[in-house]
Amino acid sequence: MTNNPRYTLGTEANRIFMASETYELLKFGKGFPAPNGGSGWLNADGTLDPSHGVETWITSRMAHVYSIGAMLGYLGAGELADAALKGLTGILHDDEHGGWYPQVFADGTHAPGKVCYAHAFVILAASSALLAGRPGAKELLDEALATYDKHFWNDEIGLAVDTWNTEFTELDPYRGLNANMHTTEAFLAVADATGDNAYRVRAGRIIDHVIGWAKHNEWRIPEHFKSDWSLDLECNVDKKDDQFKPYGATPGHGIEWARLITQWALSSFANLDGAQPYVDAAEHLFARAVAAWNADGTVGLAYTTDWNGKPVVTDRMHWTLAESLNTSATLYAATGEEMYANWYATFAQYVDEHVIDHESGSWFHQLDKNNHVIGTVWPGKSDLYHAFQSTLIPFLDPAVSIATAVRNAA
Repeated sequence: MTNNPRYTLGTEANRIFMASETYELLKFGKGFPAPNGGSGWLNADGTLDPSHGVETWITSRMAHVYSIGAMLGYLGAGELADAALKGLTGILHDDEHGGWYPQVFADGTHAPGKVCYAHAFVILAASSALLAGRPGAKELLDEALATYDKHFWNDEIGLAVDTWNTEFTELDPYRGLNANMHTTEAFLAVADATGDNAYRVRAGRIIDHVIGWAKHNEWRIPEHFKSDWSLDLECNVDKKDDQFKPYGATPGHGIEWARLITQWALSSFANLDGAQPYVDAAEHLFARAVAAWNADGTVGLAYTTDWNGKPVVTDRMHWTLAESLNTSATLYAATGEEMYANWYATFAQYVDEHVIDHESGSWFHQLDKNNHVIGTVWPGKSDLYHAFQSTLIPFLDPAVSIATAVRNAA
């Protein structure tokens, strides 16, 4: 625990520290627009890595970030959001089969498949752009929701499927919670942005499944499932550091789910009595996840653990720390428990000392166990989404999605 006001929630020093990071991140990412629309993958210095072409999830994240930036009054942010949206309505959109390609390369060819994770981010981007008043946002959101409802949302079970082929004719048997987590985030954003509470109800159905699985697994969330939603706890045992489907439990996801569950509960119940069981579950998830803090003998949070809590991939990912800032502040707001403010200060100090690149800007995306910068899973500094949100969410209404909260606070 640190007493430095720079890291202490509620101090002017912490607010200034994080507000300056908001500005620095928006400044760092300004070079993201690709020549034909959409966002490229950012290198460590903010230039584009042409080998990635443009990707739907990265493009959507940047549209989301700069839409919020526009609502914050950042000069030129609206035009940058529009540059990202141009990719979603243009080069990344499959005009023949509907939906969005995962990735379009420099030569104009596209990666195969239609991925739930990416489509959830299109919804998030469009809802934020709608709030920011960007042209075409309403039409994009309507199409994104219609596409998602038709192909990804399984209303019978109350969960989303994961991956189709490009033509939407063959469904992969894999089911995963990462896509459902970002679906939950997107559904809450839509409910807040449009007032359509059906999407908040859907988010709650996903959350009920997640809490059930976690509760019966010592609050370690199973990530991977078979087509009938039976657990696949050994998924990627031979590829433990997979970028999107790592083996074992991911403490960062336990932390991220804890915030989304709290947000959903606070926005779904008129009083704390109704929300309390969900806040309790969020606290369990957070406690289980932060048990991995320093668990491998050096400061930081391991990327993954096995099902007994032993660290497996000991690299530190920047997004985990960003979500740790968000969730500790959210749980402090929801419970008033001082330990969450203490955790926030611990995370803020670590981010300042190890994760923020004070020379070149943005945040290092991957560190090894000894907190040295590496790039085996996350080379460069792909986008701003996680870091940017963590400079704002701790200071906003914990019951409201970030873009709507920023608009309401303006």
